Amino acid sequence: LGTQEAPTRAATKKYLDQFLMDPRMIELPYVFRSLLVKGIITPFRSGKSAKAYASVWMEEGSPLMVHSRNLESALQKELGSEYRVVLGMRY
Repeated sequence: LGTQEAPTRAATKKYLDQFLMDPRMIELPYVFRSLLVKGIITPFRSGKSAKAYASVWMEEGSPLMVHSRNLESALQKELGSEYRVVLGMRY
């Protein structure tokens, strides 16, 4: 999950929907969670969040992903070929 694919309203909406529909994020029955997330939060929040993401977005992509990949590479280099470092993200 980690981060959205682009600083656009559509990508942000997709990311927020996936993130917030997890029952561990909003502990409501599915029907109520779906109404809240898909009916209120993502339609109104995705535009504002996309604008905020666009203000920090890097040429290489999401700052979270760029810095995480850099950390992954640095750790792999430090540990050497005996180990395999793989980036994994969850909230």
